[in-house]
Amino acid sequence: MTSQSNSETSGRGLPRRVGQLFAGLVLYGVSMAFMVESRLGLTSWDVFHQGVSKATGLSFGWVVILTGVPILLLWIPLRQKPGFGTIANLVVIGLVVDAALAVLAPGDSLAMRVTYLVVGILLNGVATGMYIGARFGPGPRDGLMTGIVHRFPRLSVRLVRTTIEVAVLATGFLLGGTVGLGTIAYALAIGPLVQLFLPVFAVTPRGRRVRLAPSLGTS
Repeated sequence: MTSQSNSETSGRGLPRRVGQLFAGLVLYGVSMAFMVESRLGLTSWDVFHQGVSKATGLSFGWVVILTGVPILLLWIPLRQKPGFGTIANLVVIGLVVDAALAVLAPGDSLAMRVTYLVVGILLNGVATGMYIGARFGPGPRDGLMTGIVHRFPRLSVRLVRTTIEVAVLATGFLLGGTVGLGTIAYALAIGPLVQLFLPVFAVTPRGRRVRLAPSLGTS
């Protein structure tokens, strides 16, 4: 493929990539709201967000946004550079989750709560595939993990990821965040779901096959 055809393909794909990025971020915020209202357990980072929300009185969405700022500042010594998707991720998800929580009816019965949990996890898988597939850069939390690995290459991704997840989960639990069946279900399901949906939404130049290795979890 010539450089000219690459440029033309990139130009035609940009509107789709931007639209897919924002659609993915909106769906991600909605998926978080479903999991919160299920009251059956949250992702590690969302346990932390909920715990901080309970401790400070701030809304869940504003905690997502405000905690993302110092995390993003940690990128500086790690020599990470945020992309357009990083900044969009920082703002959009928090605003959407607050809006979704305002209109989503609480799960009253156990059947409804389980339904919320399943819908939340499925939507999260679709949303993750969409925003990662748009190729505009990782979210603040995923970028922290990859930045540490790049800065300290002797550390494995698995070690860094596990350490961060355990630390935020434990902190969030101590602050009153919800840990339960949903926390385990998400951990088991999100990998296969993203593996399923990422190829569907991966935006690549025409004529090329690009393998994307996502960093799973909250953006």
